[in-house]
Amino acid sequence: MGPCARSTTSASGVGLRKLQSEASGHDTLGEMQARDLLRELKRTVDELAVLNEIGKALTSSLDVGEVMHVILAKVSELLRPRNWSLLLRDPQSGELYFKAAVGAGSDMLLHLRLRKAEGIAGWVAENNKPLLVPDVHADPRFAARFDKTSRFQTKAILCVPLAFKGRVLGVIELVNGQGDGPFGEEDLRILSTVAEFSAIAIENAQNFQKVQELTVLDDHTGLFNSRHLRRTLEQEIVRATRFGHPVSLVFFDLDRFKLVNDTHGHQAGSRVLAEVGRLLLGTLRSTDVPVRYGGDEFVLLLPETSKDQAVEAADRIRAEIASTSFLREDSFGPIRITASLGVATFPDDAHSPEALISRADAAMYLVKQGRRDGVLAAPPTTLPPVGPTEPSVARNGTSPVGVSSEP
Repeated sequence: MGPCARSTTSASGVGLRKLQSEASGHDTLGEMQARDLLRELKRTVDELAVLNEIGKALTSSLDVGEVMHVILAKVSELLRPRNWSLLLRDPQSGELYFKAAVGAGSDMLLHLRLRKAEGIAGWVAENNKPLLVPDVHADPRFAARFDKTSRFQTKAILCVPLAFKGRVLGVIELVNGQGDGPFGEEDLRILSTVAEFSAIAIENAQNFQKVQELTVLDDHTGLFNSRHLRRTLEQEIVRATRFGHPVSLVFFDLDRFKLVNDTHGHQAGSRVLAEVGRLLLGTLRSTDVPVRYGGDEFVLLLPETSKDQAVEAADRIRAEIASTSFLREDSFGPIRITASLGVATFPDDAHSPEALISRADAAMYLVKQGRRDGVLAAPPTTLPPVGPTEPSVARNGTSPVGVSSEP
């Protein structure tokens, strides 16, 4: 074979390899494009499924709590943030309060409020604009006090307003920590779409709630009445069963309240009840349900609250009542009163609304058989009798309580 032939053969081989390489590159590029398209298609399907679920919640439930749980659960499935929360705006003060929060340390946030324009969430609510913050430590609007409370280290935040006809109802906030990936523009687009649907559902639920409150509020105290308690407790137990979280109930009455009526008259007694109602509204979380059960008996429904947490909350209420001077403006005032409180938790202590109320009520009566002004959690078995040296009822968390024959 001559040099010319060898040269031609060599050139043909090079050209063939080049064509094969280009074809292989085109195949690889096509496979990548197909995978990207498939991934994008799956995310679109997931997004539509989330919006469909929220749409069902919008049309099938007028309960604010139910709507919010559906929203947060579906957002979590789609965007998978480390922590997330839904905050509502107080129409009177403009402050934001946590209506629902999920993730590490979230239970420590439920009693907190954000001042107007405080933090990323406050800025979003005040300006009715979404925010995508890849690094909160580089943003002066970030409020670090919430990380200190929850003991969580925030890295990135995605927050969008819940607005209906230009009026901000609250915000949805997604949080990722150190080591988590940042949120992107696609996440912002999806969450903004979810927020539009959610705002309609929340507006409808809140309007329905306002109408319901006209028939479920107690005139003297401004708290809910026992009819509302039974309906709400039943709903909370259904929700707790579905989502696997506890529900606690505190039953209490005012110690020796009959002396107030006998000494100062029933009108004075009614004013004391009203002041207790205001105290509860100013002390409890926004998610809690304070109820005047009847006479001087009160019930506190604490959703998503363990027994230990409920005992702590009950003792705070006990201490607040004991340290408050009531009827300060009256000529015979101020007067001091105390309360006896019992705690029971679903599903540990009972499996029905009636049984849960009964267990908390029974625990409360054991406190009253002692020196009162105490808190007792219903034990997991039959409540034992309280003897003269029985230490099971704690006053201020430590002191043993004796027995008194006065109810």
